[in-house]
Amino acid sequence: MHKTAEQYKKVILNCRSIFEKKGKDYGTAWRILRISSLTDQLFIKAQRIRTIQETGENKVGEAVEDEFIAIVNYCVMGLIQLDLGVANEEMKLDEAVERYDEKTKQSFDLMEKKNHDYGEAWRDMRISSLTDLIMMKIFRTKQIEDNAGQTLISEGIDANYLDMLNYAVFALIKMDEAKTVVS
Repeated sequence: MHKTAEQYKKVILNCRSIFEKKGKDYGTAWRILRISSLTDQLFIKAQRIRTIQETGENKVGEAVEDEFIAIVNYCVMGLIQLDLGVANEEMKLDEAVERYDEKTKQSFDLMEKKNHDYGEAWRDMRISSLTDLIMMKIFRTKQIEDNAGQTLISEGIDANYLDMLNYAVFALIKMDEAKTVVS
């Protein structure tokens, strides 16, 4: 599992770098997004991945890896928004990056616990299954949102965002491993 921790941290560093660069380009305009809007962004990204996986055709030309990275980063944004609420003003980029680090540490800690209990089962899964699990979590999240955030027995929106983030990281690890085998 030591290998997983290293691979996970490498993926997160790449995602964080993109988050930070986009923050320099665009600021933190995402702070205006409601949770439902972030969930819809996640849906758009996951749906594109699934369509490309099913058709084998990528007409836009942007890499599927970029969409999984976007899922990681939108999940982090969602987790931050759940903590802070929607704002009509941006936050300083260094604060956003600090909060990014807090949320990815939280997701890493959760991954380590679940990875232990599930025996790294994700390593034997297909990337398409990880995509399907992300889609399922999106639909669950939408239902929770439609229920005004209330659940009777289930975990909340934050738990679903953390799971989606981890599934996307696993997909990125598997994609990187597949490239290494081919090289």
